[in-house]
Amino acid sequence: MKVYGITNCNTVKKAIDWLKAQHVAYEFQDFKKLGVSADKLEEWDAKAGYEKFMNKQGLTYKQLDPAVKDGIKTKDDALKLLQQKTSMIKRPVIEDGDFLFFGFDEAVYAGHFKK
Repeated sequence: MKVYGITNCNTVKKAIDWLKAQHVAYEFQDFKKLGVSADKLEEWDAKAGYEKFMNKQGLTYKQLDPAVKDGIKTKDDALKLLQQKTSMIKRPVIEDGDFLFFGFDEAVYAGHFKK
């Protein structure tokens, strides 16, 4: 299982604390240090649609130049921007086999990990 996120993100911290408390083993990838590949973004888009993981509520998106926001016309535009500005990806991203989830929701985690 893999967790993607940013170490100083409070939501990521909550998710990791929950996983540790439930004794769920995971590998962590820090977006800030390692980024995320175009292939991985394409994979997530194919499974969920980029709209699901492009965080338009966050500070990074809100601080974008209006011309950049208006320039997001296609999936390719969005994924290119997400690869450049990984802080715009809804965090954490949880990958566990076919399970793909963006964000932290204790009920969803419990339903998946307490099998």
